[in-house]
Amino acid sequence: MIKNIVRSVNQFVNGQTIGGVLLALAALVALIISNSPLAPYYISFLNTPSAVHLAGDWLVLTKPTLVWINDLWMAVFFFLVGLEIKRELLEGELASRAQALLPAGAALGGMLVPALIYAAFNAGDPVGLRGWGIPMATDIAFALGILLLLGSRVPASLKIFLTAVAIIDDLGAILVIAFFYTANLSLTMLLAAAAGIVVLLALNRWRVMAIGPYVMVGLVIWVFVLKSGVHATLAGVITALAVPLSDGRGGSPLKTAEHALHPWVSYLVLPVFAFANAGVSLVGVTLSTLTQAVPLGIAAGLVLGKAVGVFGASWLLMRFGGAKLPDQSTWQQFFGVCVLCGVGFTMSLFIGSLAFDGADAAFGVQVKMGVLLGSLLSATLAVALLLAQSRRPATH
Repeated sequence: MIKNIVRSVNQFVNGQTIGGVLLALAALVALIISNSPLAPYYISFLNTPSAVHLAGDWLVLTKPTLVWINDLWMAVFFFLVGLEIKRELLEGELASRAQALLPAGAALGGMLVPALIYAAFNAGDPVGLRGWGIPMATDIAFALGILLLLGSRVPASLKIFLTAVAIIDDLGAILVIAFFYTANLSLTMLLAAAAGIVVLLALNRWRVMAIGPYVMVGLVIWVFVLKSGVHATLAGVITALAVPLSDGRGGSPLKTAEHALHPWVSYLVLPVFAFANAGVSLVGVTLSTLTQAVPLGIAAGLVLGKAVGVFGASWLLMRFGGAKLPDQSTWQQFFGVCVLCGVGFTMSLFIGSLAFDGADAAFGVQVKMGVLLGSLLSATLAVALLLAQSRRPATH
């Protein structure tokens, strides 16, 4: 059983590595273009509107490219996240209380402490406080990619721990988006989306094993959720949770969909999202820009908040809750992985775009600067800790 879990996680991490590299390259290209003569073309591309006609001209959705990427493309990412969450809850690292205790507690600490640190930096500023959810997230592609690049210096048990923490982290981010980052709600559209959810449940109950019907209904739900005021990406999670884990004959529609979707999300969806959201002009950006409350709160939340929250909650669970240090790992290695959880990037940028939607454009720049700085510092510190430990004999 343990060997199967380790093998599955290693395969998962291997798949994340190239995706993590592509994410970094896409973000770097966006930064370069945003500070070059090509910047006007980049901005024009993101603001170019395009229309989708549904049922003829009965319903026409016209959105700029950036909104299509953040609302529709990211719904595909959230669909994959939903599949991963369901699989982990039913048969993975979160399937039992004993297995879920340490990563669940660590993830909770890693969400609460960064949010509190951010709130402390932005106390008294009602607009700035809207970004409290930004430093709560962990970017699973970047974080796992870094661990794989370190190879055998990091035991497999810590890769399993980080995977579970990041997945629970994503679940927490989904709940935060659903309850705190929504616009004015349309009851009619919400009821229509609820009707779509009933259809999904019926498909599951009727043991429909083909993925196509779930995706088609999910697209309809996406339209209704988009029009409801709740963020449309949540339709991806809802659809994923209805997909059956087992067909009763040894097959798994959920795992089939997950494996088929992983390359598309890792190699296309997330890099495109990074390219569209990481571009920030550095013209006029000074040290004082980075020391404003929003970017400083984000960076401190990611670097300090994640390390203190994840490690502190884990230590309490090991001291008083019966949890144990992951197998074959040392305290320094464990702390290094806790620091690595501060690589927020994708989900942090996404929550930032929701938090300051409609606010002054300066907040968008501050969010990107804070996320980039915090994620870079967290990755650098984590790698330094893990490399330093690898030079010593492994002791508990």
